[in-house]
Amino acid sequence: MKSICVFCGANFNGDEQLKTAIGQLAEIMVNQNISLIFGGGKVGVMGLIADAVLQRGGKAIGVIPTFLMDKEVGHKGLTEMHVVENMHQRKQLMNELCDGIITLPGGFGTLEEFFEVLTWLQLGLHNKPIGLLNINGFYDFLLKQMDVMVENRFLKPTNRNLVLSSSKPGELVKLMQNFNTLPDEVWFKDQNLT
Repeated sequence: MKSICVFCGANFNGDEQLKTAIGQLAEIMVNQNISLIFGGGKVGVMGLIADAVLQRGGKAIGVIPTFLMDKEVGHKGLTEMHVVENMHQRKQLMNELCDGIITLPGGFGTLEEFFEVLTWLQLGLHNKPIGLLNINGFYDFLLKQMDVMVENRFLKPTNRNLVLSSSKPGELVKLMQNFNTLPDEVWFKDQNLT
């Protein structure tokens, strides 16, 4: 992988374990020459991951819509900054620029980004690995909800298995590097769409 998109929040709750994990993830990315693709903000967890990568000599590439740049939340010290018109273009470009996606703890926007690219993967629109960095069990209930969806036959086990998860940055990156999706035709056959 040459680049990882990190979805994360514009807020930071002060969790030292999360801050440590962000530093570990940045260290792994820089050591493996993996560029950061992210939402372009200087605040919250977004700012923390960008600064951690930049401080270690890595590349941080932001994608931000004009209205957020205008509110002066855009990070000014990035390797590259792409300013787009809207949130949809932001997600589309972030997906195009990356080889995999990691979701850190965040709020509604973070989950919305995660589920959109996960749905794109399920539909065979891309084959990039998607991981949840589950610090302090932050995503335990979300992962359990996915299991409930399988139990109630609203989600196939093969699609549930598309979500990679670990509480350790190094382990998650390794899972992503070893990820292999089913070919599109196999997926569509499994979905009874052919």
